[in-house]
Amino acid sequence: MSQPQAGTFWSDPAHFKPVTRREFLQVGFVDTVGLTLGDAFRLQSASATEPVVATPAADSVIMVFLAGGLSHLDSFDPKPYAPVEIRGSFGAIKTKLDGVQFSSLWSRTAGIADKLAVIRSMTHGEAAHERGSHTMLTGYKPSPAITYPSMGAVVSHELGPRNNLPGYISAPDGNQGFGFAGTGYLSAACGAFSVGGDPNNKNFVVRDLNLPAGVNETRMDRRKGLLAAVDQHFRSAEESDQLNAMDAFYQRAYGLISSKEAREAFNINAEPKEMRDRYGRNVFGQRLLLARRLVEGGARFVSVFHPGWDMHKDVHGSMRRSAPPVDQGLAALVTDLEQRGLLGRTMVMLTTEFGRTSRVNKDRGRDHWPKVFSVVMAGGGLRGGQVIGSSDADGAQPQNDPVSPTDVAATIFSQLGINPEKKLLAPGDRPIDIVRDGKVISALV
Repeated sequence: MSQPQAGTFWSDPAHFKPVTRREFLQVGFVDTVGLTLGDAFRLQSASATEPVVATPAADSVIMVFLAGGLSHLDSFDPKPYAPVEIRGSFGAIKTKLDGVQFSSLWSRTAGIADKLAVIRSMTHGEAAHERGSHTMLTGYKPSPAITYPSMGAVVSHELGPRNNLPGYISAPDGNQGFGFAGTGYLSAACGAFSVGGDPNNKNFVVRDLNLPAGVNETRMDRRKGLLAAVDQHFRSAEESDQLNAMDAFYQRAYGLISSKEAREAFNINAEPKEMRDRYGRNVFGQRLLLARRLVEGGARFVSVFHPGWDMHKDVHGSMRRSAPPVDQGLAALVTDLEQRGLLGRTMVMLTTEFGRTSRVNKDRGRDHWPKVFSVVMAGGGLRGGQVIGSSDADGAQPQNDPVSPTDVAATIFSQLGINPEKKLLAPGDRPIDIVRDGKVISALV
């Protein structure tokens, strides 16, 4: 049998087509076995070497993003004594916090308000969906010169994977928030592992977690050996400096595929029927349940995106349809985490790109309004059972203690043990603060 020429290797022992090592990885091996995560693990690990706080207060974050702009007046900051064109038609109900009311649509969340910190004075100046999403997902005002990384990507960059699970996971995928849930100026390796699909579907499976048809564990082991031979063959090649460490990080990708524990974290079908019912038999509730399984398994940052909140017309009819699944799922998530002893170390945040106008428009809807809105947080070492800040009588401006997106980002990173003042390198070796001009919200920590 003839040997391959220098700079080439066989794509498979059963085929004798010579290819370069890079072609082998990109076409022959990676596409067959589905191990593109190896590159991600390799690049993430290279940057995840500098923990700042020895004993962080939180281990993980579940961020729920209600895309479109949740009306604060019809959720967590009702104005029951305002004129009807402001207060709407739902009325307000008591919560577990004395003197604090929510909209009547949020009765289950009202029942766990003693676990929540409700920020009623969230504010920024970006009234377009794209710019508002960028601001809330990154903690940075949009810039024409650079796209900043999302908080999930920064967490992935700084802390890396754990327990064979990627550092950043997103449901349904990492292309949410008008693309601003992505990596910005950071490497694509810090991007979200996409769950995809609808976990409420009985046929739901997470891609890339199982070996392709026809590839069993024995064959996978044989291919691992073949990959090692490829690396050895190219050890002195021009690419060698970039590829020397590849083996160790492909082992992590193998770990995700071959680790029963890692795969099981994604297996929502293992949940009892009663638990699935508790979260709600809908796409949102089941994504929250999957998020709980992932942080329980060791995931660091899980984003759950839920669209449909851009209610320019018939805001009250739309809220009647959209709010109940979120009310049920959020209450179930916080309660479940607490009962499992996970809430203290898992931060939950319900957020959106901006609020809605205080006055209902001619179409009985509410328009974009970033000047004041509400964000809900719980767990992760934060002090719950409180309201931070307030809006004015019409819900149109912060009345006291305004909170910025940079403040929220600084608080999240600090709780995770990431120094928000640390500088990361953008292209051209340009140092950029993880958070600029933000401060940790003292009332929360």
